[in-house]
Amino acid sequence: MRTSTRGSRRLMALAAVAALTTGLLAGCAEDSDDGHSNSGGGGGGGKTTLTIGTFGVFGYKQAGLYDEYMKEHPDITIKENVTTRTDVYWPKTLTRLQAGSGTDDIQAIEVGNITEAVQTQAAKFVDLGKDVDKSQWLDWKNAQATTKDGKLIGLGTDIGPMAICYRKDLFQKAGLETDRTKLAEQWKGDWSKYVDLGKEYMKKAPKGTKYVDSASSVYNAALGGQDERYYDKDGNVIWDKSTGVKNAWDAAMEVATSNMSAKLKQFDPTWDQGYAKGTFATVACPAWMIGYIEQKSGASGKGKWDVAAAPTASNWGGSFVGVPTASKHQKEAVALAKWLTAPEQQAKVFAKQASFPSTPSAYASLKPQADTTTYFSDAPITQIFSDSAKTIPTQYFGTKDQPIGTAITDIGILQVEQKGKTPDQGWNAAKSEIKDVLGQ
Repeated sequence: MRTSTRGSRRLMALAAVAALTTGLLAGCAEDSDDGHSNSGGGGGGGKTTLTIGTFGVFGYKQAGLYDEYMKEHPDITIKENVTTRTDVYWPKTLTRLQAGSGTDDIQAIEVGNITEAVQTQAAKFVDLGKDVDKSQWLDWKNAQATTKDGKLIGLGTDIGPMAICYRKDLFQKAGLETDRTKLAEQWKGDWSKYVDLGKEYMKKAPKGTKYVDSASSVYNAALGGQDERYYDKDGNVIWDKSTGVKNAWDAAMEVATSNMSAKLKQFDPTWDQGYAKGTFATVACPAWMIGYIEQKSGASGKGKWDVAAAPTASNWGGSFVGVPTASKHQKEAVALAKWLTAPEQQAKVFAKQASFPSTPSAYASLKPQADTTTYFSDAPITQIFSDSAKTIPTQYFGTKDQPIGTAITDIGILQVEQKGKTPDQGWNAAKSEIKDVLGQ
């Protein structure tokens, strides 16, 4: 995700999430933007040095995986090159891929860039499908990194399965169901049911509160569960004809044109303040947002938040690692990439930073930190997210996926929600921006 100023701001906010969150699916150690090597330990002496290019904090170093691997393979030294922002990292990586030199032995690829890598850079990556048991990963995760002729250019790391986080104390005051299982049944299968419950909430809403943080939140969550987004499987742009986009837009417009939204822009300071003040009762939360909520709501939110299954299985976020053909140590790099993304290692990263694995066999062993479990009313968090992860549909992304989405949320929906425009006016404003993005 890299192609617009608005997208850059969101990426910076997401980087802040990684730096701030603690507990389940949470905080990360600091990293740097300069691309300089950060050694995982060891060095020199005729050893083979493998470099890994990542963005943000992947957790491999923090979980001790580099040290563990080097101890088991004394002939290998691992160095990690870290860039915080993907809008800086990915263009730099593309330039090096196209030049056929300067790449790391292993390159991370964010989900927003995986389609571009598959469609335009596949020849620059080793086919990893020949070296791994692909059944270790979720089918839809593999599909995102697979070319039309079956080449697998990346191995799945983390994912972002969706749930609904809600304030059960506010629900109780509004006279609504508070049991997470019964609540999930009320909106099961359709995001419009989740929106309809918002109308009920607002009839007796506690003073100063709204049902949901923003209409864009609903849009992104609903779209994350649709098998048809902005592009079809052949790479054709279909955003303005997409059933998935229409369903998500309609749900968002129900929110934007009503009184149930706090009208907050996610990751802005006012959104953080909304958590602290308890001004909205629900938020669509991918797994990685759990720690963010715990951090921003603070001690006053402990035991008041709960987690229920989302209306439909949905995903927001995730990454891959691939091995460029320019690597001088392909065999060793492939072996390391396989090891880092194996279920056992994904579980170790979860234990340290709780990035949710894309390998289902790891799910049974995942345990949230005790403080996080207590904070979210003893909700079976890992079970909820695991169940969602297993049923997320395969989605097709395109090279302009991120800026199209940003135009819809940050222009189209905000025009309606914050400026009082009609849904048609909001749609047309987004359409105009998207035409510019696509060069039409």
